Amino acid sequence: MPKYSVVVPFHNEEESVTALYDRLKAVMEQVGDSFELVFVDDGSRDRTYRLLREVAAVDSRVVVIKLRRNFGQTSALAAGFDHSQGDFILSMDGDLQHDPAEIPLFLAKLEEGYDVVSGWRARRLDNVVMRQIPSRIANWAMARLSGVEIHDFGTTFKAYRRELIQSIPLYGEMHRFIPALASWYGASICELPIKISNREHGKSHYGISRTIRVFFDLLTIRFLLKYMTRPLHFFGRIGLAGFVTGGAIALWLAVLKLFLHQHIMAAHGPAMGFAGVLVLAGIQMIGIGLLGELQVRHFHSTQHRAPYAVDQVIRSRSSEESLMQ
Repeated sequence: MPKYSVVVPFHNEEESVTALYDRLKAVMEQVGDSFELVFVDDGSRDRTYRLLREVAAVDSRVVVIKLRRNFGQTSALAAGFDHSQGDFILSMDGDLQHDPAEIPLFLAKLEEGYDVVSGWRARRLDNVVMRQIPSRIANWAMARLSGVEIHDFGTTFKAYRRELIQSIPLYGEMHRFIPALASWYGASICELPIKISNREHGKSHYGISRTIRVFFDLLTIRFLLKYMTRPLHFFGRIGLAGFVTGGAIALWLAVLKLFLHQHIMAAHGPAMGFAGVLVLAGIQMIGIGLLGELQVRHFHSTQHRAPYAVDQVIRSRSSEESLMQ
């Protein structure tokens, strides 16, 4: 088994494949321990997969995973993690903005005993208004909501212990929140400043619309961290508050009807309708919480389902045989 696995997702990065492979190979050979390079083609429409296949043909340490379509970065990383065999797993982007020369720094932190080593883009080169400001706001909010005091949740340049990263379910766009999810498992996390280079080829796949998606992901993460295994505690509180409030209003209206003989519909029609809505809404929220509890039980009693579909996996036979010896 290799000691290190480097996972790199690619999407229409044909200009970067060969250069990144050369740099990664040079750095990992200097590290000195056994390694594998896990390259994931996330539904590229250019020559990315063809080039990755050519690289795998000449280097048995390269594993290529071709997804059936573009599933997104989180799913591509999940595919890479699932097919990795190293004790330590490092992930990075395939656009040459992450410097492979910094990999030994990440590995040294893992050797110190940390479970997650997260890159920190201390000096960013992208657009201030469209990228940096929204990113800083999102990172600040994420740190407050998750209790994980790091500066940069969004970068892909991270390193993990195998047993931790493969126990975290990834779907949607959750890859940027792996440190927050890892904290739920009690992981030890540290941060490492990294350099970001200008994009050498192609164009960025991110736009302003990503900021909106990050906002919803923040809400999801907050809910998952606090109520993932007890959804009834969230929905039940809201439902109970609505039920009690509606019941109190209904009781007050009943007192007016029975003891003061008031005509409720004429004098307090809106209040009666409001009470009915609160009671029904409260019962529904409690029911949603109970359904959530059933879903949690179902999740923990069934097998993990991958958020991607693999078309092909290229792994050298000689590599597998050497790993078995």
